[in-house]
Amino acid sequence: MAKTHSKWRVAKKILTWLFFIAVVVLLVVYARKVNWEDVYNVVINYNRFAILSAVGLVIVSYLTYGIYDLIGRAYCGHKLAKSQVMLVSFICYAFNLTLSTWVGGVAMRYRLYSRLGLPGSTITRIFSLSIATNWLGYILLAGVVFSAGMVPIPPGWFVGEGTLRLIGILLLISVVVYLGFCAFSKRRRWTIKGQKLALPSLRMALFQYAVSSANWLVMGTIIWLLLGQKVDYPIVLGVLLISSIAGVIIHIPAGIGVLEAVFLALLSGQNVSHGTIIAALLAYRVLYFILPLLLALILYLWLESRAKHLRQHNERKMEQSQ
Repeated sequence: MAKTHSKWRVAKKILTWLFFIAVVVLLVVYARKVNWEDVYNVVINYNRFAILSAVGLVIVSYLTYGIYDLIGRAYCGHKLAKSQVMLVSFICYAFNLTLSTWVGGVAMRYRLYSRLGLPGSTITRIFSLSIATNWLGYILLAGVVFSAGMVPIPPGWFVGEGTLRLIGILLLISVVVYLGFCAFSKRRRWTIKGQKLALPSLRMALFQYAVSSANWLVMGTIIWLLLGQKVDYPIVLGVLLISSIAGVIIHIPAGIGVLEAVFLALLSGQNVSHGTIIAALLAYRVLYFILPLLLALILYLWLESRAKHLRQHNERKMEQSQ
């Protein structure tokens, strides 16, 4: 028994180091894809009001991501401090948005939450609910924007305006169906491959839609401000929604190239130059991806150094509450 335990400890150390190495490699790969000279020029020469306003909204957006995991806290009933949940959420989403869901959403969440004392089954439920919350808001907004025909589609694009409207209607139907299940379904719990899943209440589902929709609206506002408000906001939001799903399908870290390609194609008929679009998106990358990632890396190393102490504190707190 002791021998098995010793082997497991060695295996955990090896896996930990492999995880750290993988994170460093991904950071280096991402850094090599960024033109740092362009980043510097854009930040130095950009409109100060737009930058400061965008920075404020970036903070709002990342705080909203934290609410996703707080919804998971209420859903699972775990007792980690809200401040710890918000910290883990910020770190995970900064890595998730820049590198990939597998790094930030999955590996980083399991690493940090388990270090703080949560079991794997609870972490899986938190991750699942967080992902669901993010895309529920997307589905609602995309349904409204696409079905209303707010995004002008250029001739010959791979998705026509009629198809986009139909997609929007189907998305809105899925919203109604999901809310109907949350409100009226008699069966509320399922077990899938050993994981227990519970259907949220109607109140929680409505809160998921509200919080996530607000976050997508904030992201759209950031780009709209950085574009100098030269394009109507609903169009910017619609293009962001299309580029986000394209980024998921093509799956390049931080959507490098995908975001720019979609914005350039769909804003070609608007009164804005290609240079303005590229500068705005580059500023968006700096503020929304690069700077949060650098801060998250520092906080991650700090949390790793404090994780053992925090876990002991959490365990004592849970024992006292029983």
